[in-house]
Amino acid sequence: MAPAGSMYSTVNDLGHFVSVLLAQGKTENGALLKPATLEPMWSPQFPDPRGRGFGLGFQVRSLDGHRLVGHGGAIYGFATTLDLLPEDKVGVVVATKDAVNAVTEHIGEKVLRLILAHGSGKPLELPLPTAPVPLDLGRKLAGRYGTADDALDVSYLDGHLSMLTLIGGEQLELRKARQSGDDLIVTGFGLKVTPVSEGIRIESKTLPKLATPMPSDIPSEWRGLVGEYGWDHDILYVFEKDHRLNVLIEWMEFDALTQVTEEVFNFPPRGLYDGEKAVFTRDASGNATQVQVSGVVFKRCSIGGVSGGIFRIPPVKNFDNLRTQALADKPPVETGEFRKPDLVELAKLDPKIKLDIRYATTNNFLSTLVYSEARAFLQRPAAEALLRAHKRLMEMGYSLLHDAYRPWYVTKIFWDATPDDKKIFVADPGQGSRHNRGCAVDLSLYELATGKAVEMVGVYDEMSERSYAGYPGGTSRQRWRRELLRRVMESEGFLVYPFEWWHFDYGDWQKYPILNITFEKLSSTATATEMPSVSDTRR
Repeated sequence: MAPAGSMYSTVNDLGHFVSVLLAQGKTENGALLKPATLEPMWSPQFPDPRGRGFGLGFQVRSLDGHRLVGHGGAIYGFATTLDLLPEDKVGVVVATKDAVNAVTEHIGEKVLRLILAHGSGKPLELPLPTAPVPLDLGRKLAGRYGTADDALDVSYLDGHLSMLTLIGGEQLELRKARQSGDDLIVTGFGLKVTPVSEGIRIESKTLPKLATPMPSDIPSEWRGLVGEYGWDHDILYVFEKDHRLNVLIEWMEFDALTQVTEEVFNFPPRGLYDGEKAVFTRDASGNATQVQVSGVVFKRCSIGGVSGGIFRIPPVKNFDNLRTQALADKPPVETGEFRKPDLVELAKLDPKIKLDIRYATTNNFLSTLVYSEARAFLQRPAAEALLRAHKRLMEMGYSLLHDAYRPWYVTKIFWDATPDDKKIFVADPGQGSRHNRGCAVDLSLYELATGKAVEMVGVYDEMSERSYAGYPGGTSRQRWRRELLRRVMESEGFLVYPFEWWHFDYGDWQKYPILNITFEKLSSTATATEMPSVSDTRR
């Protein structure tokens, strides 16, 4: 394992450092190092058959037959690579945001190859340009591929396609190679991934796509261990995946742990924590209060706010004043052409839709009755798409709807009542909500057989990271159901809101105006001809 020196510098100073090294330790003011000192630093102390190894403070390897020495590093928020070819008198420093050393190393090697080609008069072979993976291709490729050590999961969310092996490591992003059909490029490594009829091909190896039935439930003794530990700047995520306890540590490394005792788990023999253990401490109820990794104690993070399956914020003392002010205010003025509103009541389309309209009760994050009626409306095309999704979910044994159309004044109430640090979970009334346009729906899964809502990674309306559609924690079964809901909804033209796994926007939402029609004014048989005009909805 390469050592960590904990050194900080700037790109300019690292450039000066490279210049001194290429000059064999000489500077304008004399020599800092002798060439005889540098040579053992650039020689592998324990070389492997490939000629790679670690010298004294420098990694050593070959780049197309040229000796390359250098070092990489990362600290929260940044990654850096320093590489030089001593015999060729060239070097490069690459710095990026985020901890993506694979990217900095790949850029460094590409730049050095370009410099060598330019010096020898050869044509420059620039890296292939890439683009985001198209929506349809991303959805098609999402799934599990391969078996045993080759097995990996491919996921697509918010325009990003990524893959992660089941044994862990780093989650790698794939982008579209613009000049070669459906070929994809693994960012930072340059590996080519090609969709084929039976699955995907990575370089020369083909991995078949596998069916992914609902996973079995998590072992009961692990339930008290799953969660988040540490600090905002360094969260350790503990979750279950494929019948093993896993961790995401330092934001980038996924590791599948091996259980030793009820409280002790071994890290895998690779990566940043080779040979280390995760040691949990439980309270009397069996829930872990902390986990110790490599001598560092990570205390369990308190998410808070969830009681009896409902997330709540502190009660708003002046709620009636908020409601009065919101009803008196007006939505933002919009310009442009919009479709004529055509809200339809979902329960009228199919009485089998299970409604759980939380805002018509006190079981919501405000602990206050917000809606006057427990009803749900959507614009007709969105309603018809939701009905198709509902029928597919019914065939699988599920159904549940939390919310749909929401008058603008309610969005204003939510915004004014929500603390600033949680406003990412509510819409800005100055922009209006897609709920206000009748083109957004909140829903979860309800088991028809048991009559109970299924357990998801986080609860509905929870204002925490567990609500993110790509949150890695929880259990395999929770994430499988979350992905099932998303897959069915997206197949009917909805897109998940990345920060709320339950919120889906219909694709044509921009074509409808912000509405502020109260439920009282919506007749139970609302049709296009009975809807108030757009100008009337400003009041």
